[in-house]
Amino acid sequence: MKEEHKRSALNRLKTIRGHLDGVIRMVEDERYCPDIMKQVSALQGSLEKVNRVLLQNHVETCVVRAVDEGRSEEMVDELMTTLRYTPGATGPRGDIQ
Repeated sequence: MKEEHKRSALNRLKTIRGHLDGVIRMVEDERYCPDIMKQVSALQGSLEKVNRVLLQNHVETCVVRAVDEGRSEEMVDELMTTLRYTPGATGPRGDIQ
């Protein structure tokens, strides 16, 4: 993993961990549900940003290497499978938007 992407992912994940602890306290304290829901949405957005950093790293390293080695089709299949599990990446029929 490129050092810049590793650092970015780890920093984001550590921030998310702290944020998650705060949301857990909100639930334990029985805070107002819409306030908790807003924080959960913010956490989801933060996790999605980590996913984008990981995807960028993968494309810049593994995908480039696979293309150089003539394994383009394999990489396309892998990415299509991975993106199926990424929220917001697929349309209502499961096709990539």
